[in-house]
Amino acid sequence: MLSKFLESLYNKVFVNIVVKSKTSDVYMELCSKNKVIDGQQITFSTTSTNDKMINFISSYTKETPYFYISILDMSFEQGAIPTCDKNSLSTYCDLSTSEYKCHDTKWTYYTSKTNLYDVEKRYREIGVDFIFSPFTILSEFFKDKIDSGIALYVLIQETYISLCVFENSQLLFAETLRMKSSLEEEDTHSEDDDDNDPIEIGGIDLDGVDVLDDMDGMDDLDDFSDIEDLDSIEDIDEFSEHKDIEEEFYESDEVLSKSSSEDTFTEDYERFTNIQHSLRGYYKNSKYKSAFVESIYIADAVGVSGELKKFLEEEMFLSVYIRHINLGEQLTSLAKKELKL
Repeated sequence: MLSKFLESLYNKVFVNIVVKSKTSDVYMELCSKNKVIDGQQITFSTTSTNDKMINFISSYTKETPYFYISILDMSFEQGAIPTCDKNSLSTYCDLSTSEYKCHDTKWTYYTSKTNLYDVEKRYREIGVDFIFSPFTILSEFFKDKIDSGIALYVLIQETYISLCVFENSQLLFAETLRMKSSLEEEDTHSEDDDDNDPIEIGGIDLDGVDVLDDMDGMDDLDDFSDIEDLDSIEDIDEFSEHKDIEEEFYESDEVLSKSSSEDTFTEDYERFTNIQHSLRGYYKNSKYKSAFVESIYIADAVGVSGELKKFLEEEMFLSVYIRHINLGEQLTSLAKKELKL
């Protein structure tokens, strides 16, 4: 009771980090008595931490002992498996060097132990409380859709595509795809420049493993599930299948320059071919329960063009539904769920 009383005297701060190819988005949310009183997202020119990021985070966290730092798992060595039966996991993947957790007693998600050590090292100056899997984000973001029928669900980020097939809330197939363009950028990517100023994306004036202190406990599955819950998003607006999204595409395309439009077209074509090849692989792989997919739901974190929708509809004959996602906000919601707030 005393701890609850003391907790009520302080604001809570949620720090959420999403790493891109050369930068990191930090979404900060300040809550008082479970009510959001401030939120802000800023982009920093680093893929780990720099002084400007640390100072920005500290400006929020120094006034309260109740702050929680979440990171979106960006490891290529991660995925999801359509079973929670430990005796069956090896049928799909060798998890000897991975940490994994069963989700909702139906399917398992995993990431490499090396990745978790790397996260601890990269963010040792600020610490980490939660590392969330893109597959848990997908399952929660489209929770109202995966409960019935079968469809393909895709999270599009700058460097990765997280793809999975769900039927009646049961995962059938999942894959992490890496953009070729991101690999080319890494080859020419120089050291992070701490002198670069942060880019403010938007100030919003709004009306688990345990903290990674002891990585020796990583072999304990329960510990891994607590530090990271590699699970709810608060209620989201109904995503109607009948919603016409052409207005969203028009608005995003309108502000693109000719060169950036060409770049976006190239990237979206690569995304289309990746999705196409992955779905073909799912159909051909006897490990997975094969079911014909007619619809695809895309969580768009980058601002895709209308060409991606066109490719998927005309070349793969899929019904395509696209919804913008703010990954920082989703990480906050997942952290709140973990804390039962």
